[in-house]
Amino acid sequence: MKIDRLVSIIMLLLEKNRIGAEELAKMFEVSPRTIYRDIESISMAGIPVRSVPGVGGGIEILPSYKVDKKVFSSDDLSALLMGLSSLSGMIRSDELAGAMAKVKSIIPAEKAKEIELKASQIIIDLKPWYGQGNITPYLETVKTALQESRLVAFTYFDGHGNKSERTVEPYRLVLKGMNWYFYGFCLGRTDWRLFRLSRMTNLELKDERFSPREYKPPVLDFEKMPSEIQAEITLRVHKSIIDRILDFCPQDKIVPDDDEYFIVRFPFVESDWSYDMLLSLGEKFECLEPRSVREKLREKIFKMAERMREG
Repeated sequence: MKIDRLVSIIMLLLEKNRIGAEELAKMFEVSPRTIYRDIESISMAGIPVRSVPGVGGGIEILPSYKVDKKVFSSDDLSALLMGLSSLSGMIRSDELAGAMAKVKSIIPAEKAKEIELKASQIIIDLKPWYGQGNITPYLETVKTALQESRLVAFTYFDGHGNKSERTVEPYRLVLKGMNWYFYGFCLGRTDWRLFRLSRMTNLELKDERFSPREYKPPVLDFEKMPSEIQAEITLRVHKSIIDRILDFCPQDKIVPDDDEYFIVRFPFVESDWSYDMLLSLGEKFECLEPRSVREKLREKIFKMAERMREG
């Protein structure tokens, strides 16, 4: 594939001072004319490549563009490789491939095994276990829209199952928890919104471009939400589901009640999602207070039971 050859050429040029077109052509089993076209593509991508004529001449990347190998420690290079690998698994791009090539090119040969071992000690795999097959292509589409300041249009299902058609100015891609979102200005709602990619269908990259407006950062932390919508409820949970509770709640808010149960001061926002999350714990939990949350849970459970009886 051409992209693989381009990345390999970049890696070679970063590693070597200079290399001839004929030598490159033999390495990749293509014609010198193809190599020169590849060099032109690399140059158009912003990497300063030049051809030096005469004896000892060849193709090289300008020395000022190269990074001194002594700048980075083994730990630095391992961290860079881990981060780039995690992103490249979800977002396919020439920029990431080029960045990976640059990092690998400055790894000293005598430290290659050490750095490879460190980089593989932590695996960050952002791909879902199953389903959500649209996520990777949608990430690519949104990334292009971000880079080119182009509008996107899509069908969206919100947390209540309501369907709507949206046209949005995208401003940021967000990985929060286990889900990808993008943050943008919705033209239909004339306000900023955070959209979950798994709830989108029919995503379309529009030709129309927009002038970026004054940016309003998204609220991504529970602690930063307005105090009037925050709450702390008290749960009694069985020890068998404490691992799930720890996904949402720090250990200092969990105390033993007896050998089998814990009392938990659980962070809570009044929403259907919060109630659904609690109900997913099944018979392994009980809401002790406040009474309003306890009663709403009872109401939802009764409605579920009625629907099951109707069947």
